Parts: sequence; C-alpha cells; structure tokens
Amino acid sequence: MTNRPNTLGEYLKARHGLVTPEDAGIPDVGVRRVPGLRREEVAMLAGISADYYLRLERGRDRNPSTQVLESLARVLQLNDDHVAYLLSLVGDQPRRPRRRARKEVVPVGVQKLVESLGQPAYVEGRYFDILVANASATALSPRFAVGRNQLRDMFLEPADQALYPDWRNSTRCLIGNLRRAVGTDVDDPRFVELVGELSLASPWFRELWARHDVKAQFGAPMQFDHPTVGEMTLYRERMSIDGTPGLELVIFHPEPGSADAEKLALLSSATLPVSSREPKVDRPDRSNLT
Repeated sequence: MTNRPNTLGEYLKARHGLVTPEDAGIPDVGVRRVPGLRREEVAMLAGISADYYLRLERGRDRNPSTQVLESLARVLQLNDDHVAYLLSLVGDQPRRPRRRARKEVVPVGVQKLVESLGQPAYVEGRYFDILVANASATALSPRFAVGRNQLRDMFLEPADQALYPDWRNSTRCLIGNLRRAVGTDVDDPRFVELVGELSLASPWFRELWARHDVKAQFGAPMQFDHPTVGEMTLYRERMSIDGTPGLELVIFHPEPGSADAEKLALLSSATLPVSSREPKVDRPDRSNLT
C-alpha cells in the first residue's frame, strides 16, 4: 500500500465520465446512474478485463504498460496533451522529502527587458503569480501587477471577468495549463492552497477542475473589452525563460497600424510620466494682437 495520491485513478474516473456511448460508437443500454461510459464498457473497448480496469481506478495497480495506457487513451478520446499527461501519471516511486518551496526569482536582465518594452508584458510563475510587470501591462489591466495571481483574479474578480468577452474559454485554458504544469506534484503547498481556496469560492472552478482537462498554452489572439477604449484584439506570446523552470514571459501586441494598435497606444500613453510625453510648446499670446 502507499499513501501517495491516486492521480491515475482520479484521472481515469473523470475522463470516462465525459465520453458518451454515442461518442464511443456503442449502444446506450439501460439506465445510467452517472454520465459517460461504464467501467466495464471502457475495459471492453480498451481490450482489458473489467477487474483490471477497476484495479487501475482504485490505485491497486499503478504501473500499467504503455500499450494499456494508449488503448485507454483511444477509448477516452484523449488529445496529445492529455495522452502525455496520462503517461506521466504512471509509476509508484517513493516521494523524496519535500524541501521548502523555492522562491521564484526573475533574472535582473529579464526584469529590465520587461520594463523597456513598449507593449504590455509581464513574467508569471508556475501558479500564475505576476512576478514582474511593466506599466503598459497594468494599463491594460490593473490586475497585471506584481503580487497578483491570475487564477484568483479570473475566477473571483468581476472586473477581470468583464475584461474577457470569452471569459469561460479563457478559464478553461488556465485550468488545463495548471493541470499540465503540476503533473503529479499535487501535494505542493502552493498548489493545495490555490485549489482549496478556489474550490470553495467558485462553483465554475469546481466544475472545470473535476474534468481533469489538460491543455498547453501557446501564443494566440486574445479579445479584450476594456472599460476605457472598448473592444480590441491583441496577440499573446508566451516564452520560457532560460534557467528558470516554470517562469514565462508574456507579451501582448496588436496588429501594426490597426485600430487596436491605436487603442493600446492610447492606454499606454496615459501611463507615461509627464517628462516622457510630448514636450509642451510655448506659444505666443495672441489675445492682444490686432
């Protein structure tokens, strides 16, 4: 026996509940007490015994072969991100004593780079903590500021939710990326704190978390509905920072010459110190001229 969390079993239970008999191409027979496929149907379609599948779900066997996992992935209709995640859950190696969580530190050069960029930019940590941000980022959203956490803000802050017209899909991406980043390290104190807090405070978070979705985040266009300049679309780029596992540089930029570029420039100019704006030109007083 082991006291290690049964991440493989929890994942299998969550995912087979998302596949319908129609999806799997089998008859929907009898009354189903829970949605999705029955355990015996998953086992049958994967070519394994129902007893063995039950052992996997209950954590009694944590070392299935790659062939078994690939068969289960086919039945559960997993994409590449989910297959990679499923394969990472296998094994029952003893846990090393947990060391104190290491503080996430942004290299000085990267800090200076972020500050020098004219486009909104920030560095986020493994759990979406904002570690460094420039003035353009906080102009885009006051919550893109050092010390904020994007997970908390996306699920708990109405002003942040209003900023994203496609808010629900944005939260799906965040949760999928969190699952992928954490992997089997589910007893990390920071992870436990965040998931516990959000599970209590947000029904939508609980619903998404129960799905066990896994999704990598990449560069993509993002829609914003800003309270000052209105709707605009910005491209989001994500870049890993060498030598700092888990840290990523995030930059938003518009289509050059577009209305979105003008809106972003307007927001950014409002954050500039007076000395860096266009210098004031003294003009002659013409009030007394005839």
